[in-house]
Amino acid sequence: MENYINETDLNVHKEIQELKSLIRDIPDFPKPGIIFKDITPLLHKPWAFQKIIDYIGNRYIGLGVDIVAGIESRGFILASALAYKIGAGLAIIRKPGKLPYKTISATYTLEYGEDKIEVHEDAIQKGMKVVLIDDVLATGGTMSAAIDLVEKLGGNIVSVDFLLELTFLNGRKKITDRGYPVFSLIKF
Repeated sequence: MENYINETDLNVHKEIQELKSLIRDIPDFPKPGIIFKDITPLLHKPWAFQKIIDYIGNRYIGLGVDIVAGIESRGFILASALAYKIGAGLAIIRKPGKLPYKTISATYTLEYGEDKIEVHEDAIQKGMKVVLIDDVLATGGTMSAAIDLVEKLGGNIVSVDFLLELTFLNGRKKITDRGYPVFSLIKF
């Protein structure tokens, strides 16, 4: 899949830099030594949120994506708007015990422990074209677990997308080594 965004275009580069400038750093959250990238200032500005969804969504127009799967919780915000933009359904991937119907789960390792995510067993049908999306690509652990869930259900992953990527953590490699394309709108 080609990138929709021509990053050499000066107007596009300027807009992405403007979006990037709205992301707020929160030191020592959720624990000392971590700098949290807060995307809420992007969501507060209608033009910024629209630009984000347009940049990501225009990549999928005409590709017949069936489902956009978002990861709890900020991934839901992006996934729902993206699904609407491209005319796809929405699947939500949540922490354990939050979904009311039968689920499948996958465990993953965090920088500071282990966690689990779940999806309804009927959220994705075999052969469906799926775009996975979350707000931040850090180590890639959460998204790798989400990929496991989509694979278990028989979905065909078109792309794995993020609003922003922390490149120094090398999470992209964990996903590309599995053979999936990764798209990040903003990189730090």
